Amino acid sequence: MKGPVWYELKHICKQTGARYGILHTPHGDFETPIFMPVGTQATVKTLVPEEIKTVSDGLILGNTYHLWLQPGDEIIKEFGGIRGFMNWDGALLTDSGGFQVFSLQEIRKITEEGVYFRHHKSGEKLFLSPEKSIEIQTNLGADIMMAFDECPPFYESEVYLKDSVNRTLRWAKRCMDSHHNKENQALFGIVQGGPYKELRKYAMDKLEEINFPGYSIGGLSVGETKEEMYEMLRYLKDIMPQNKSRYLMGVGSPDDLIMGAMLGIDMFDCVLPSRNARHGSAFTSLGRVQVKNQSLKHDHSPLDPNCDCYVCKNFSRGYLNHLIKANEILGMRLLTYHNLYFLKNLMHNIRKAIKEDRLLDFAKEQMIKLGYKHKVEEFL
Repeated sequence: MKGPVWYELKHICKQTGARYGILHTPHGDFETPIFMPVGTQATVKTLVPEEIKTVSDGLILGNTYHLWLQPGDEIIKEFGGIRGFMNWDGALLTDSGGFQVFSLQEIRKITEEGVYFRHHKSGEKLFLSPEKSIEIQTNLGADIMMAFDECPPFYESEVYLKDSVNRTLRWAKRCMDSHHNKENQALFGIVQGGPYKELRKYAMDKLEEINFPGYSIGGLSVGETKEEMYEMLRYLKDIMPQNKSRYLMGVGSPDDLIMGAMLGIDMFDCVLPSRNARHGSAFTSLGRVQVKNQSLKHDHSPLDPNCDCYVCKNFSRGYLNHLIKANEILGMRLLTYHNLYFLKNLMHNIRKAIKEDRLLDFAKEQMIKLGYKHKVEEFL
């Protein structure tokens, strides 16, 4: 299916069934699997756009809920959307605001019409519907938009989840019906269903009837075990369309990126690399490093001896330890830069391994090096 955004499946790894492909957008073509940095407030925290280009593959996220509240989607539209507002010439994906239905449980009410909120800071009354979500995302100028959904807790009852999934499906149809810029912006449907495979299959089948150009997997990494998440991905791998993008929302730790790619995922996003950086935690080829640790105070070595990013080529662990302990913004900037660069490089190596039909070998090797204990073969 060709349109403003479409997916070309180029190769399937013989070891794992992982997918290598190309995602085409109005603002660039991107090799997949791909990790997308999150720019919640029209900024990847602490980084300028030139730095974002270096540490990403050119596709980033904006947050519909937060940008709707501040500064407002109409204001952002005046500047030419998020891309004009933040001077970003790459591609852009926006979420729907649906995750806030999950994260703001104490201050919202879900109805068939939409969701009534209170502002998480001011307490002001707010209302978000499928139609409003599409209007906001259209104003934000995303290449890829998400259908408005409810993201229920993973362990909700099957009765509740059936009602939730059916409402999300009705909302998905309303989103598609109100989406009037199909020539320039793609709309992805979101597969919900918690831990219930039959419910996930039902949701997938109904979304296919609407015929979205891509599909997101929601309601994972929301409190379930990693084993439960991987098992669900293994199930979905065989029932999702081969010729369309598969986007696992809100997942970004190195082990989850490796496992997710093995289980057929094309797109990932997460705030984890920047959030960890602000708390002094770094991804490295030798496992996670807590930069605040006293043992690093006299360490003259680079943060990651196997990394060629700007941070690792120019600064010692001892200096980074000082910056983070002193709560210096530069420390947060440097660790954010490094963490995103690390994930960009990891995804490059995952794609290379897929094309060479050796992703299982790569995954086993990386799990050991990174200090994870997953037995990757169990989930294939």
